[in-house]
Amino acid sequence: MKVLVTGIAGFIGYHAACRLAAEGCAVIGIDSFNAYYPPRLKRARAARLPAGVRCLELDITDHQALGRLVRDERPTVVLHLAAQAGVRYSIDNPFAYAQSNLVGHLSVLEACRHATGLSHLVYASSSSVYGGSRRVPFREDDPANRPVSLYAATKLADEAMSACYAHLYGLRQIGLRFFTVYGDWGRPDMAYWLFTDRILRGMPIRVFNDGRMARDFTHVDDVVDGIWSVVAGDPGTVGDGASHRVYNIGNSRPMRLLRMIAVLEGAIGKSAIQSLEPMQPGDVPETHADIAALARDYGFAPRTPIEDGLPRFVTWFKEHGHLGAEEPAVAS
Repeated sequence: MKVLVTGIAGFIGYHAACRLAAEGCAVIGIDSFNAYYPPRLKRARAARLPAGVRCLELDITDHQALGRLVRDERPTVVLHLAAQAGVRYSIDNPFAYAQSNLVGHLSVLEACRHATGLSHLVYASSSSVYGGSRRVPFREDDPANRPVSLYAATKLADEAMSACYAHLYGLRQIGLRFFTVYGDWGRPDMAYWLFTDRILRGMPIRVFNDGRMARDFTHVDDVVDGIWSVVAGDPGTVGDGASHRVYNIGNSRPMRLLRMIAVLEGAIGKSAIQSLEPMQPGDVPETHADIAALARDYGFAPRTPIEDGLPRFVTWFKEHGHLGAEEPAVAS
């Protein structure tokens, strides 16, 4: 099986590519190496990809170049993980989301619908599509039509575009709604990374909504297990056989933010200095995944409690966390 991975130098993309290669897949990946966070972290991930995995610098919004690549490489599956991430960043940088998440997703769809020998497309969606829903746990058939951030709106639009392409062209697709993925080689904009960095340096951490929030923290190893099962499976023989389906992929055990901080403090061996602040625009009070559908159709079963995952991250961070620090300006 040959798999094309978009966003291969990203957090989930890197881990997924390593797993695909370990399973015997031929893997080719693309990444734009943009500067949303320090590119040296992305390049460090790319440098650690297994031998034989190819990594090309290419922006998914370049639909002509992407189309040529898909035509020439003839992948069996496309795993589309490239996106402009982050809820708060979308408040001040909306056009980055329109370009990467809307134009980029459309570019991937167009390349896939003209592909030869493609089994299916697997793409990243987000738990953000559920907005501020108070009905928990979130289920795939819950209404998802009131996003509270532009990031969430673009992910909903991606799902709508995918449904359209499945209907018009029979393009088989699976969307995965990720729930707060964390772990080694993660993203520096995520709370667990920021908290670890600041606690170690004795600096205050910003705790929004006075800590009255809960997140369905999901370890990247569990997410990659789910990705592999969906990539390797035949979507035409699973579930109702529909051309386009979406699944939650989470831990299904949400944790209060203050409890997460306590686990970090224990792993670091140092207490946090907490600065309690109000809820930020675009945030939601709780996320909680109902994972029954992915468990039923693909045997998904997360295995990593946060009490194990966060200490592993802290150990990793002490050696590699500097890669996510802002790079000093180059003197002119």
